[in-house]
Amino acid sequence: MLSAKYKPYHVPLFLAKYAWLGARRMPVLVHFEVTLRCNASCGFCDYWKTDPKAKDTELRSFVDAARRFNPMLVTWTGGEPTLRRDLEDLVAGVERAVRLKYTTLITHGAMLTPERATALWQAGVDQFNISLDYLDARHDAARGIPGLVERIMATTAAVRARGVNVRFNTVIKNDNLDQLLPIVHRARELRAGVNFSVYTDFKNGNGAPRLAAAHQAELEAVVAELLAYKRRRRGVITNSDHYLETIPQWTRGAMREPCRSGLRTIHVDPVGHVKRCPDFPTDFHWSAFRRYAPIACDRCYYACRGEAQAPLRPSRVLDVLGTA
Repeated sequence: MLSAKYKPYHVPLFLAKYAWLGARRMPVLVHFEVTLRCNASCGFCDYWKTDPKAKDTELRSFVDAARRFNPMLVTWTGGEPTLRRDLEDLVAGVERAVRLKYTTLITHGAMLTPERATALWQAGVDQFNISLDYLDARHDAARGIPGLVERIMATTAAVRARGVNVRFNTVIKNDNLDQLLPIVHRARELRAGVNFSVYTDFKNGNGAPRLAAAHQAELEAVVAELLAYKRRRRGVITNSDHYLETIPQWTRGAMREPCRSGLRTIHVDPVGHVKRCPDFPTDFHWSAFRRYAPIACDRCYYACRGEAQAPLRPSRVLDVLGTA
């Protein structure tokens, strides 16, 4: 759904910028990883083991990098970005530097109070993406933060009451297939949305939550239900139809399309170095950016990969507008 600062007549401008970036082979989406520090303790990620002293080397501005790429989409991420006390200043700087963009922030939500969300929204964040893999205590346990689900629900309700967009980022694992539709229904109750991604063990080798052949039939049934729901009610599930349709293809090992990470999306780490994918090493400083080529890698099917490769169907425009 569009931010309040944009109207439907801005859609052609976004499409024109999308085409312009594609013609120049520049990324459409830039993820600014403002810190690798995190105060959760997720088993599928080691960022929480980052030395606290790393904050001394974190960039104090991403403005120059933002001007260099002039992206259509900006995502603030980490680590846990709300650990940055100067996050509002970072966001405001890029907000002034880049015109015609949509800005999101990914957080586990434990420290996202309504007041902090409002301050970040005023600085330039159009949408908050809060991680949510379960609606019960399993999510608290997975993140190592007691009471986290209750806190997320309260914050989401308060933030939505202020007119700020919220999406749940839900990672599809082998033990939460029964949670996917309930999360969608809860999001609708809160007037929020859901964006799905598929678990991979690429980050730290923890294969325990990964989907396997034994889960394929249940996965395909759930994906079919998600697609049916999405086509009935636009604006809740924010993935493209294409991404949802191709999830079972990837889990079957039948994906043949090269990965275009680094073409449509890039990650800029806390010291300004660029990597093509969140789980790849960095390649160069942003000021020495060199255009990437597709690679034969099939280790993940994150939404950032699948959505970047999704065709621009009419249904995708409807997703942006949040209308049927």
